[in-house]
Amino acid sequence: MKIKLNNGIKIPQIGLGTFRATENDAYKAVKHALEVGYRHIDTASIYGNEKEVGKAIKDSGVPREEIFITTKLFQSDQGYLATKKALQASLERLGLEYVDLYLIHWPTTYEKVADSYQALEELYMDGFTRAIGVSNFNFHHLEHLFDTAEIIPQVNQIENHIFLQNHKLHEFCRKHGIYLEAYAPLCSHEIKNVLENETLQKIAEKHGKSVAQIALRFQLERGIIILPKSVTPKRIEENLNISDFKLDDEDMQAIYKLNRGRKYFPDADNIGF
Repeated sequence: MKIKLNNGIKIPQIGLGTFRATENDAYKAVKHALEVGYRHIDTASIYGNEKEVGKAIKDSGVPREEIFITTKLFQSDQGYLATKKALQASLERLGLEYVDLYLIHWPTTYEKVADSYQALEELYMDGFTRAIGVSNFNFHHLEHLFDTAEIIPQVNQIENHIFLQNHKLHEFCRKHGIYLEAYAPLCSHEIKNVLENETLQKIAEKHGKSVAQIALRFQLERGIIILPKSVTPKRIEENLNISDFKLDDEDMQAIYKLNRGRKYFPDADNIGF
């Protein structure tokens, strides 16, 4: 399953997240994911695993043009010139000539974001990235960015799961042609809250799927790109195997009711970047 972004580039709707996957774990997870059919890998400079991700991509034998690769610009590297240097450093670690998506990882000041995004636009025009976007941006961050941006972001990657459904932000982004991309789609370190949920358990039994697969399928039905993270081969495979069933209206409405606005990661407006 692929989604066409606002610049015409297609992105696989399911990707492998690599947050907290370090060294050999990152290498093995990415290599296995590519072997079983993933074609979308998400990393970031701050994850400290770009080198391992790049090696796994190379060793997988999958042609580069078949893989969609995302990395991100960390706060300390923001600024016009610093951003350009940061992507070149990421490309060197990844062993690649370009990435498919480059994101501003977190918003800082409006001015610094504007300068950084100008650099992203130029990197995009120069072919070092096939798409650009942002991560952890709220409404006001996007609105201020629109004042200076010449290219509308293709993606806004945010924390998004059954307990944090972000309906208003999703609607706002879609209105502007921006796709939401969900990190922590299974609530990350709080996954037990997903697995133990009785509503999801009943829907999973109905479809003959796991609870995690139901939670992920819910996001696909909403048109959201998902990045489940795992280093366990069985889980990596299970997370990808969600294309052979659909949730009906009753299922969707039941899961919509689980929305609690519950965040497990920091909010961009409440951290000192």
